[in-house]
Amino acid sequence: MNVAALLEAARAQGVHIATAESCTGGMVAAALTDVPGSSDVVERGFVTYSNAAKMDMLGVRKATLDAHGAVSEEVAREMAEGALAHAPVELAVSITGIAGPGGSEFKPEGRACFGLAAKNRPTLVETVEFGALGRAEVRVAARDHALKLLMNALDAGASS
Repeated sequence: MNVAALLEAARAQGVHIATAESCTGGMVAAALTDVPGSSDVVERGFVTYSNAAKMDMLGVRKATLDAHGAVSEEVAREMAEGALAHAPVELAVSITGIAGPGGSEFKPEGRACFGLAAKNRPTLVETVEFGALGRAEVRVAARDHALKLLMNALDAGASS
């Protein structure tokens, strides 16, 4: 993933970005801000590792967490939409998942749920099963997938 190209596409469209991260702990925001000059595109990142942080910082509803659990497309949707609502941005991406070790029969290690929210567009959500690659590898894979989601949104004209 060429993060500099992602930032340039956002810059050209006047798009500002926020991230809402759980299992990646800020890795997407770090990848974006590793590029010099990213401050004119990257507005903020929310690291919401706990359920309380998801509710307090992003407005994720307790009822959603109770009904679906933190690792769900429903929570990923509310995280992305919460980041969009709580930051002056046009585009927000979210990640919630199980990096490992561990997991369960119903929510296995390596599962990550993503949300992508943009002004005046329906929110996209998806689940990716990366598999039990190991904690570090799952987190990197989730980071890279989130960056691809941002790039795809920009390629489609995120601000339109």
